[in-house]
Amino acid sequence: MKPSILIVDDEPNVRLTYRTALETEGLEVREAPDGRTALDALSERQFDLAILDMRMPEVSGLELLESMRGKGIQTPVVIVTAYGDVPHAVRALKLGAIDFLEKPLTPETLRAMVAEILRRHEKSLPRRATPETFEDHVEAAKRLLNLRQFPEAREHIAKALEVRTDSPEIFNLGGVLFEMLEDYDRAKRYYGQAIRLNRNYEPAQQNMRRIYELFQFGSSREPFNLGDN
Repeated sequence: MKPSILIVDDEPNVRLTYRTALETEGLEVREAPDGRTALDALSERQFDLAILDMRMPEVSGLELLESMRGKGIQTPVVIVTAYGDVPHAVRALKLGAIDFLEKPLTPETLRAMVAEILRRHEKSLPRRATPETFEDHVEAAKRLLNLRQFPEAREHIAKALEVRTDSPEIFNLGGVLFEMLEDYDRAKRYYGQAIRLNRNYEPAQQNMRRIYELFQFGSSREPFNLGDN
């Protein structure tokens, strides 16, 4: 069965561009011109991913995401915005948004993002012979963080650290976990350890900057960076 994508945007030309880009990859694509239509579609069937425009009349992408989570709809969500500064980033991410993408969005960027998310959110993770590998735990932690299943994500991070303690990626994921739980001191310690292991590891650098901006300016400008794909 083809993976199914729901595109929610009030601009017909934008929806057409996204649809064309994704259907060439063999994906099933449905469209919704507004939040209410999208919520009806999401209630009727399961989608593998929803791409929501932040700025729409009547119901914004963030409001739609809140309604989805309120109804127990856990479809992975990406929010697209025409604005460089995303003041609602932390709120949206805590509701389960995976990422933010900024307009204008190229077909290549859209296809790459969708492919990565679909891979991460496969319905069942591959079965591995025990013990599971470090890479298994990293992939599981990323997926569970996106789904806001924090205890399970924490377990996989801990198991990964039992295998390796020299990976900036796993310490960065630990920082993301604690930041989403609003334990900012512990998040900074994890990000700091990732940076000490690799001073040039950009995901941890970005996440650390966001924490400092959060306390300095009272808002967050960047989404969580989960690290290497």
